[in-house]
Amino acid sequence: MSAQWLEIAGPVRGEVSDLLAEFLAEAGALAVDLADLHAEDGDEQPLYGEPGAATEARWAECRVAALFDQTHSPDALDALWRRAREAWPGAIGAPELRVVVETDWVRATQAQFEPIRIDDRLWVVPTWCTPPDPLALNLRIDPGLAFGTGSHATTGLCLRWLSSLDLHGRTVLDYGTGSGVLALAARALGAARVHGVDIDPLAVDTARANAVLNSLSGEGLTLASAEEAIAGDWDIVVANILAGPLTVLAPLLGVLVKPGGQLALSGILDAQVERIRAAYAPWVALDVAARSDGWVLMTGQRDG
Repeated sequence: MSAQWLEIAGPVRGEVSDLLAEFLAEAGALAVDLADLHAEDGDEQPLYGEPGAATEARWAECRVAALFDQTHSPDALDALWRRAREAWPGAIGAPELRVVVETDWVRATQAQFEPIRIDDRLWVVPTWCTPPDPLALNLRIDPGLAFGTGSHATTGLCLRWLSSLDLHGRTVLDYGTGSGVLALAARALGAARVHGVDIDPLAVDTARANAVLNSLSGEGLTLASAEEAIAGDWDIVVANILAGPLTVLAPLLGVLVKPGGQLALSGILDAQVERIRAAYAPWVALDVAARSDGWVLMTGQRDG
């Protein structure tokens, strides 16, 4: 039988939300969650802060939810909430009680991800799935902490573009490699030498693990920090990031493409096309090659 808990939750004014959370924790709550009461409607109140930094701000109206084990009865939790309402009159609304049943979150998460068909010869397939086309090239990539499972429109745009090329004997630079999916695809599609870089050490570790998973690690593929020097110029440079960083990186990426080589950029919205085109004009004349879900892929060839 699955384990069960009791959750009590209700609306709370922001200025007392932390006090109520502390009160519930001291009363034996296993966990207390604070959320924007209007997170699902037009009155949602965004709070901004630096990643990893605590914020002192609270939503004007919160939903406070506390989880208790089954040694606490519904009547006891109702009485506990009533005491809190008496302690902070007018600041805490009526509660709701519900039973929370244990969930296999690994299985539930896996159910959200299925094999992704890129084109006739290329698929991205989670490790827990059987490849729908065993004769195709099946990259095994699991959702993780690094961007790039093939499910995002920008990743799909880049993968389809790479798959459309004859990569045999060519060199490829994947700038902002994330999970390594573009670098791995290029190597699997026949590129002679592929170099993937990322500013996030965790992404580099993930990409290397995915290379091992796909039996692509070793000669012909390197995955490294973007802070390391990138030697030489490249037949193909692909960067799937965002328009802001791509604009800043134009003087670097523009010269990393060898004369006659090809550049592909994604992570760009329709409204950002002209900004990217202008940023790269001194090196490569870029045009929109494909669109998907409001995102575009821009490609061009460096003058020889």
